[in-house]
Amino acid sequence: MRHQTALQAAPRQQVLGYSDLPRLLTLMTGDEKHSPSALSTLDVLWVLYDRVLRVSPETASDPDRDRFLLSKGHGPMAYYAVLAAKGFVSPETLETYGSYHSPLGQHPDRLLVPGVEISSGSLGHGLPIAVGVALALELQGRALPRVVCLLGDGELDEGSNHEAIAYAGRQGLARLTAVVVDNRSSSFGWPGGIAERFAVEGWVTATVNGRDHDALEAALANPDPERPSAVIARVEMKG
Repeated sequence: MRHQTALQAAPRQQVLGYSDLPRLLTLMTGDEKHSPSALSTLDVLWVLYDRVLRVSPETASDPDRDRFLLSKGHGPMAYYAVLAAKGFVSPETLETYGSYHSPLGQHPDRLLVPGVEISSGSLGHGLPIAVGVALALELQGRALPRVVCLLGDGELDEGSNHEAIAYAGRQGLARLTAVVVDNRSSSFGWPGGIAERFAVEGWVTATVNGRDHDALEAALANPDPERPSAVIARVEMKG
């Protein structure tokens, strides 16, 4: 069993920009990076943390923070790079990725990495958890926090996601946003496209270019006040 050491939040540092991400990504090496899976999420992650989410290293424990849940946890390389760019972890830690003592495992661990909300990687778990988090925040009477869950189109093959989509739509969990990164890796697809899968259950949907930062921000920044939202971010087909 690989030993891991929990990280403290990185000391306050100069926040890095989008142009720094390629360099940060190259700091992580190894055979288990799931590079295509990770890189498909890079622009969505950047827009969320740079323009949309109300969370920072200083507010990572604030009960009124926005929650981001990476369901697509089997490819966390881009996630770690964005967390480093935003000061949650130090860029130097990226060089330890996947090593025996590193907190940066091949799946993110919420007990080891500051800012990580859930330990993820098993397909189909993130959206059901996000539904539970959104419902709990509603029951607590917290009006501010949003819950954003990022999943891959291939995960929609999992039945647990179908149940989560149906429940959230019927309950009108307006604080919940699902972002589906679509690189056409789903085994079965959906009649009418992925957005239709959410729309038939009462979600508000938008389909955008998953590399267009302004389009992503426009789709993500203003959720519907009465219904959950789904943003389908289309990227290049998985090779």
